[in-house]
Amino acid sequence: MSEQPQEQGQPEESHQPFIDHLIELRDRLLRVLLVVVAIFACMVPFAADIYDIVADPLQDRLVEGAGMIATEVTSPFFTPFKTTFILAFFIAIPYVLYQAWAFIAPGLYKNEKRFAAPILISSVILFYAGMAFAYFVVFPILFDFFVSSAHADIKVLPDISRYLDLVLKLFFAFGFAFEIPIATVLLIWSGAVEPKVLAQKRAYVIVACFVVGMLLTPPDILSQSLLAVPMWLLFELGLILGRWVRSRPKEESA
Repeated sequence: MSEQPQEQGQPEESHQPFIDHLIELRDRLLRVLLVVVAIFACMVPFAADIYDIVADPLQDRLVEGAGMIATEVTSPFFTPFKTTFILAFFIAIPYVLYQAWAFIAPGLYKNEKRFAAPILISSVILFYAGMAFAYFVVFPILFDFFVSSAHADIKVLPDISRYLDLVLKLFFAFGFAFEIPIATVLLIWSGAVEPKVLAQKRAYVIVACFVVGMLLTPPDILSQSLLAVPMWLLFELGLILGRWVRSRPKEESA
């Protein structure tokens, strides 16, 4: 007797034993780690140059003759390597997301898989766009403000390790903040919430954006606004895209 064709609403593969999922997850995490380490190994000779590029937005705004300092003995050695390793992870993000997709794909329905590739590609692009926005737009404004607001008798000499911690925090904050359209579209497309309901909660979303900005950025209104306002605009973009995605099945069935 021939097999019945697979229904649209069923996952493509049967459930695997729990231990098999753990083994597969371990294997995929190891692959991710190996790729990150390989990229890191290729960039290690350029670690000092990479840190200089990361430090340029602040270094260019310090007074002539001033520079960064190291308050810990090991900072001059470890900070450039830490910068390079984090950059290696950022570069590997497309592969990381691909491995995540390959892990969850067998449990998805066929109609869900149609949206997987666009969502995956959009997530990578938006994350990199968030980092680029932070580096080219936010950092110059932020560091101009901080350096220019220092008292005339105060010499600004930032610590290299503290500076790296700050910029990495901002990179991650803006990278993940730029994923808001994807999260909004997924909520609407899955039926978890209606676009009209989200639009009615706009005031709460704006407040939440400023709360997140307050938690993830330095404690000043400029930094918070530079994160909160793009988050709100990205939410509005996700709302528009979510309405379009939600209306497509109706148009196709008409």
